[in-house]
Amino acid sequence: MKITEVVSHVLQYDLPEELGYSQQYYAKRSAHLVEVRTDEGLSGWGECFGPGNVALANKTIVERVIQPMIIGHDPVDREVIWHKVYNLLRDHAQKGMPLQALSGVDIALWDLTGKITGLPLCKLIGGQQRDRVPVYGYGMMLKREDLASHLSRFEEEAAAIKAAGFAATKMKLGLGAKSDVRLAEAVRRGVGDDFPFMADANHCYTTNDALFVGEALSELDAYWFEEPVAPEDLDGYRELRTRLKVNISGGEAEFTRWGWRHLLEGRCLDIAQPEVCALGGISEYLKVVALAHTHFTPVVNHVWGSAVAVAANLHLLAAMPPLPGGLFPREPLLEFDTTDNRFRDELLAEPLDIQGQVVRTGGFASVPEGPGLGVEPDRSFIERYAITL
Repeated sequence: MKITEVVSHVLQYDLPEELGYSQQYYAKRSAHLVEVRTDEGLSGWGECFGPGNVALANKTIVERVIQPMIIGHDPVDREVIWHKVYNLLRDHAQKGMPLQALSGVDIALWDLTGKITGLPLCKLIGGQQRDRVPVYGYGMMLKREDLASHLSRFEEEAAAIKAAGFAATKMKLGLGAKSDVRLAEAVRRGVGDDFPFMADANHCYTTNDALFVGEALSELDAYWFEEPVAPEDLDGYRELRTRLKVNISGGEAEFTRWGWRHLLEGRCLDIAQPEVCALGGISEYLKVVALAHTHFTPVVNHVWGSAVAVAANLHLLAAMPPLPGGLFPREPLLEFDTTDNRFRDELLAEPLDIQGQVVRTGGFASVPEGPGLGVEPDRSFIERYAITL
């Protein structure tokens, strides 16, 4: 079997309402799917991290840069393909968008390998530790409204996510250190004393401001404080981890085993959050997880995107051994964006229905059972939402 074509499908639609996080507001939802086609009629599906114009730039990298390098290769030769592409791009692309593009291609190759062998992804990468994964719901996005409106809405949304059956919830930060503490207090009121909540800053603070917010999050018994400072600021991460009681998490903006080596050897994180659709795909993700576990750092994947990304992460989390082990280990969680996302809810021929599963099971989602990722996109849906350069 040989690779004959690599196609990017960039999808987009207007959101029903504008959403924001600490860096920007956005009014459109995007997704970037990658399809690797073969001479025997099989296709594999992957996804690249990156919205909007980033997705359009990555489409060019996938189709104009990576595709010519891998046409004619056996799709099962994933490591051969990965290293060929990375080595040829090394002078230009050790991080960033080319790695995002390679990630989508690599995930599609793993999906193809599963279809060729008849095995689900979780079996291919080592076996199934669990057949379902606890799910946390994140929401509480920033909007163009005053602090009082944010406080009321965050408290209500947090309570609603808990009532929907999710195992935990996560809020956004980004209004400024003092206002953000009040937002976190509102979320704690909304979920009550014993329900886990996390806070995501999307690297908006200086170290001093992060210390101020982190001390409040510690008092509120938040589970983790995500991306408190810029991803390049390893010294800041290390200082925060040393001085704060709350778990420090991050890593979604880090790429490859070489980038992750510095984060982990520097003891910068309590919880690692690799993004498989960005760091180099499943092939590289497995190496990053091995590095994290070598440094006794638990992994909770960062998940953003369509149902393809959700399915891939369900398999990855199903195969992940608990760290540390024990009779009652803390299980890895699936991140789930509770805001409007047609590309997650309507893309597949057979939807995952994560929200419905959470309600029915008390906070869990099952791992897709078919070969590879175990899901197939609906091509008519893709055609309806596709945009072109």
